[in-house]
Amino acid sequence: MSLRLPRVDRILDHPALASSPALRSIQKRYVNDALADLRRRALAGEISEAPEAEAIARAVARRLAEVMTPRPRALINATGVLLHTNLGRAPLSREAVAAMTAAAGTCELEFEVESGRRGSRLTWLRPLLAALLGAEDVHVVNNGAAALLLACTAVGRPGGVALSRGQMVEIGDGFRVAEMAAAGGAALWEIGSTNRTHVADYAAALTGELPGQSGPVAAILWVHLSNFSQAGFVHQPELAELAALGRARGVPLLADLGSGSLGGIPGEEPTVQEYLSQGADLVTCSGDKLLGGPQAGILAGSAALVGRCRRHPLARALRPDKTTVAALHATALAYASGQADTLPLRRMIGWSEDQLRARAEALAARLGWPPGQVRASVATVGGGSLPGDTMASVALAVPTRDPSATAAALRHAGVVGRVHAGELLLDLRTVAPEEDEALIAAVRDV
Repeated sequence: MSLRLPRVDRILDHPALASSPALRSIQKRYVNDALADLRRRALAGEISEAPEAEAIARAVARRLAEVMTPRPRALINATGVLLHTNLGRAPLSREAVAAMTAAAGTCELEFEVESGRRGSRLTWLRPLLAALLGAEDVHVVNNGAAALLLACTAVGRPGGVALSRGQMVEIGDGFRVAEMAAAGGAALWEIGSTNRTHVADYAAALTGELPGQSGPVAAILWVHLSNFSQAGFVHQPELAELAALGRARGVPLLADLGSGSLGGIPGEEPTVQEYLSQGADLVTCSGDKLLGGPQAGILAGSAALVGRCRRHPLARALRPDKTTVAALHATALAYASGQADTLPLRRMIGWSEDQLRARAEALAARLGWPPGQVRASVATVGGGSLPGDTMASVALAVPTRDPSATAAALRHAGVVGRVHAGELLLDLRTVAPEEDEALIAAVRDV
């Protein structure tokens, strides 16, 4: 079906799209896209009549208003998921935010103030992180997946890396650790079975006995089961066993911890220090999970292997920007000075149920809600860390006849809750006390 669509210039001249000349070309693109979509819908039989120029102009103006608003905007996480990947994972400390702001302008990123010569962006961060982690050396890239990619590419070639089928983890958005490890060209050799892998399986890979192998693997890869657990008839060698095997054969052991825990977290999550002490030659992890810092990837281990990674061409492509370096340094300083419990993630974990209930009751009273709107809740760490672990929490149940519609309205007001068992819950474990006023304002507006 052919539509009689209004001319582009008529739509652009409508007062709804009045703007500066600089925006005109962007508006024209959006108008052309809108007209193309109308033609597509007409051919599909979805519409039989074209809208007026005014309607198209106003629709384009609304769309432009959305994309021309600075994003991502701040939201209040009231979901009860502490490390919510879709909401930015670990909230940064005030010190980290201040450090990022200070570094946002001209800064000593790769400049030595003392000598006036060029320096490294990790000059100050490397020794601090290495001391905290008990590593000979450390390198930093822009996220945890990048750390794994760099490690496997720099250390795992030409023979490739051996990975147990029981550790072939899939993380969010369909990305698989095995595919990321091999993305830089290192072959990935699957060993063992889904539920049981033995030291002998690794030994076969190290002597080139796997089908299709032309020689031994260059490295062993150990991947922590960060977002699921296995039970029943299962077996994986201990990390220390693989470290001993690797040392005996002269093959390095790479260990991807993911969560980046340095300890002090409830549950049985291993730490980077433990992996290194058990014999891992190179450990990779994230900075924005249990470490509680910005998005970053950390490679910690032997000076020789970290040096190989640092000199690899990929290191340049994967390097962190100046604000990330600043925020990670501020986060490391919190650990080094014994102030880790002041990090937002650690604060959320540390609040007692009684503290949360007192806050919830006070908020309910200010909102004019009965005490019965305070509910016992269950929070989780999230972010691919501590699978299955939960902690007691307290939430406000928003009085509404349509929880889903109210949840949508609250999202537009800047608050993300969760609908559970027919109720809209605002879990306070993931809401900082300094966000209480904004939470109240948003709820009242809705």
